[in-house]
Amino acid sequence: MPRTSLLGGALVLGAGLLTACGGSGDSPAGDGTVAVVASTNVYGDIARQIGGDRVRVTSIISDPSQDPHSYEASTRTQLDLSRARVVIENGGGYDDFVDRMLKTARNSSATVLNAVRISGRTAPAGGELNEHVWYDVPSMARLADGLAGALGTADPAHAATFTANAAAFKGALAPLERETAALKAAHAGAGVAITEPVPLYLLDAAGLKNETPDEFSEAVEEGDDVPARVLRQTLALFTGKKVKALVYNAQTAGPETGKLEAAAKTAGIPSVPVTETMPAGKTYQTWMAGTIAALRAALS
Repeated sequence: MPRTSLLGGALVLGAGLLTACGGSGDSPAGDGTVAVVASTNVYGDIARQIGGDRVRVTSIISDPSQDPHSYEASTRTQLDLSRARVVIENGGGYDDFVDRMLKTARNSSATVLNAVRISGRTAPAGGELNEHVWYDVPSMARLADGLAGALGTADPAHAATFTANAAAFKGALAPLERETAALKAAHAGAGVAITEPVPLYLLDAAGLKNETPDEFSEAVEEGDDVPARVLRQTLALFTGKKVKALVYNAQTAGPETGKLEAAAKTAGIPSVPVTETMPAGKTYQTWMAGTIAALRAALS
């Protein structure tokens, strides 16, 4: 779960679609495009790829140096959501402010795509849901299909274009899945350490084993202090050369994560940064490809 559940909860229907209440049909620009609001620029980029020039996309969180868990929604966000025809949220407690602000905006014509629900990912028995589903490439393929359907409903005249764009997007994901499978073939079972669960879906797909004590990554994600005993156990992964790489969330640095980075450097163990929002100039595909390439280099 994220450090802070920012606002509200969600009412979700069917396979991740929530219909809110109010709202205008077209973009506020009056050019006939469909207004889309995405909680982060990850989903904003996917919306642009599926919608092309038929959509006008606003991404609420887009700064890769900002911790999304500490985001404070603004009146501008409220206005954008009040005008949206399609909204993409992560769900799973990650961006609850979207649901609360949609309710306040009384936007009943917006179709809301909940990425976690569309992914089908659930909490393991006795555990917590890992809500960071954008690191699960097959889930983003399912989101693309849901988005093409939502845009086709909003703009029926261009439904075939949205469907074709979704197919092209999914085709561009195939190399990512091949590279991930190649990592698994070469390095299945290799141990890695993490600071937070952010990249776990990708690491699991690559056959890598997370050796970090759950107490460490959960404390960091929740913004809590890491118990001294747990910190010692985690640092021992590096001094004992029990892991081949540290995969750390570059957006949530702190004293404990800094100690892990220092320990990895001292032990000669490569570190691979990941983020929760996309760096500027990237697409979803190039961003994931870069992360996979960094993992491959670290493990080689």
